[in-house]
Amino acid sequence: MSRRYPDLDPPFLPSHYLVVDLEATCDARDFAREDVEIIEIGAVVVDADTLAISGVVHTDVRPVVRPRLTPFCIELTRITQDRVDAAPGYPAALGVLTAAAAALPKPLFCSWGGFDHSQLRRDCDRHDLPYPFEAHWNLKSAFTQRARSRVRFGLRRALTHVDLHFEGVQHQAVDDARNAARLLPYCLGRLPVEPAGRRRRR
Repeated sequence: MSRRYPDLDPPFLPSHYLVVDLEATCDARDFAREDVEIIEIGAVVVDADTLAISGVVHTDVRPVVRPRLTPFCIELTRITQDRVDAAPGYPAALGVLTAAAAALPKPLFCSWGGFDHSQLRRDCDRHDLPYPFEAHWNLKSAFTQRARSRVRFGLRRALTHVDLHFEGVQHQAVDDARNAARLLPYCLGRLPVEPAGRRRRR
């Protein structure tokens, strides 16, 4: 692992990458950070050798601090009040994710940025649950470092940078996780992180 860039490489050699994306309660303003709760968990299981997606994990989550979703949150995530009202609570929803991880020989939890990692920890603390993952790999940091950029890449901008288009609907947890997984070859250094036009000129 690079000492200069601690997030450049995975913290260990996994059998699979578990690329996770979360959607959470939010509002355009006046929403305290400690009130934020996960309302959707999406993940894709990626084989570490082939980087092919071999499984999908999805569950909605019922919030308890602010059980009524704001109009802003519904518009952003397309998650309706009926969906979260019918969803399992966080302990059961987390169990869906940890069961998928437990079925893998050596999974590594990854996400685009640090929010998903910190929010999982925050909700585990809220519900007095142990945090379930050994390590976390920040794909946004790895991609940004491979690109030698001073400004971190958002997911859509990163895809555009390597001449890929976002597939699906943004702020849908599984779609966001799938698109982050498409950038794994670049995060791992198997493909160069440089604009497509520059590659074609070589």
